[in-house]
Amino acid sequence: MTSSSTNALVLFAHGARDPRWAAPFERLQQLAQAQMPGVGVHLAYLELMEPRLPDTVARLALEGCKQVTIVPVFLGQGAHVLRDLPLIIEQLQFDHPEVDVAVAGAVGEDPHVLGAIARYCVGAVGTVPICPPL
Repeated sequence: MTSSSTNALVLFAHGARDPRWAAPFERLQQLAQAQMPGVGVHLAYLELMEPRLPDTVARLALEGCKQVTIVPVFLGQGAHVLRDLPLIIEQLQFDHPEVDVAVAGAVGEDPHVLGAIARYCVGAVGTVPICPPL
């Protein structure tokens, strides 16, 4: 986050045991940061990876951030987005009342994102090697 910014964007992902899993999320963070040079763009995870969402928001609050927008980088509104995330947000609002926390819908619920994924899938037909039977 830039020292003068009071806003932050947090890309919230599940996390995985294999650190290579995070590579596309790190690229997404870089792409978003390039489009928002005056706003800090951060990654945070639900589990299995660091930093976790509560740690990220706590650090941002200490740095003087007043507005945090959390975007769940999940394809759908499953249990983590519908059950786990609201509990985390409730605790964050209790722990950091000075920070306004906004939560977007899961990225996979957005029609533009779904359209981009569909275009990718359709474009893959006939362009990827056929796998031999297992």
